[in-house]
Amino acid sequence: MLQPIDIQQKLIEIRSKQTNSNNTLSWVQSIFDEIDVQQNSVLERLSKSPIQRNLNSFNIDKVSSDAIFHISQIEKICVDYRLRFLDTKYFKGDYPQEVISKINAIEKEHNTVLDGFKIIAPSKLFTLNEADDPLLFAPMGNGYYYLIHKWGTDLHPLRKAKFWAIKNVENLLIAVLLASILGTVVTKNLFYGDMSNFGELAILFLFFVKGIIGMFFFYGVASGKNFSAYCWTSKYNKIS
Repeated sequence: MLQPIDIQQKLIEIRSKQTNSNNTLSWVQSIFDEIDVQQNSVLERLSKSPIQRNLNSFNIDKVSSDAIFHISQIEKICVDYRLRFLDTKYFKGDYPQEVISKINAIEKEHNTVLDGFKIIAPSKLFTLNEADDPLLFAPMGNGYYYLIHKWGTDLHPLRKAKFWAIKNVENLLIAVLLASILGTVVTKNLFYGDMSNFGELAILFLFFVKGIIGMFFFYGVASGKNFSAYCWTSKYNKIS
C-alpha cells in the first residue's frame, strides 16, 4: 500500500545527503553567520548613510509605483506636520527587523546595494530613541525617493493643527491677528467697560499684537526654534 509523502521528511533527507552529521552544526552556524553579516552590513550603511552618494539602481519593472514620492511631496508633508527629512546617520531610533529584511529583499530583487538612506520623522527621533512614525526612503534620482518601510506609531490626528501657526511667516501673522482679535473682544469690557469706542479698541488690539509677537520671538530665539518651512531638512534647528 502506498504511503503519503511527508514533504518535511523529504527535505530532511535531501539535506542529510548534502551535509553529513559531522558538519551539520558548522553548517547551521555558517547560515547564522551569513545572516549576521547581511544585517551588520545594512545597519552600518544606515548608521553612516550616505557613504558613497551614488544613485541607487532600481529595476523599473519591479518597483511599486505606490512607493515612489517626489521631494516636493515629502517637503509638503514635513512642513505641514513639522517633521524632518534627514540622512539616517542622524537618526537615533532603533530599526526593527522588518526594515533589515525589506532592505535585503529589495537589494536582492533589484540586484543592487542601497545607499543614501533618508528618513522622515519628528525631530525628537534625531535626538532621542523613541518610536513615532518614521518612514525610511532610498533616493532614486531626479528628486524621487523610494519608500522602503514605515514603522512605529501613527502621528496624533491634531499634529497638523498644533503646528499650523509656525508653519511659515504667513500663518504666524494670521494666527497673531486672530488671537489679538479674540483677546480684544474678551478683555475690552475689563479695560473700558461698556462704553469703549473704536479708537480704544484699536489701541487694545495693537497691544495684543505687540505682546503676542514679542512673546513668540522671545520664546523662538531663546529655544532656537524656527518655522517649519525653513527647517524641515535642518539637522541643527530644534523644531519639536
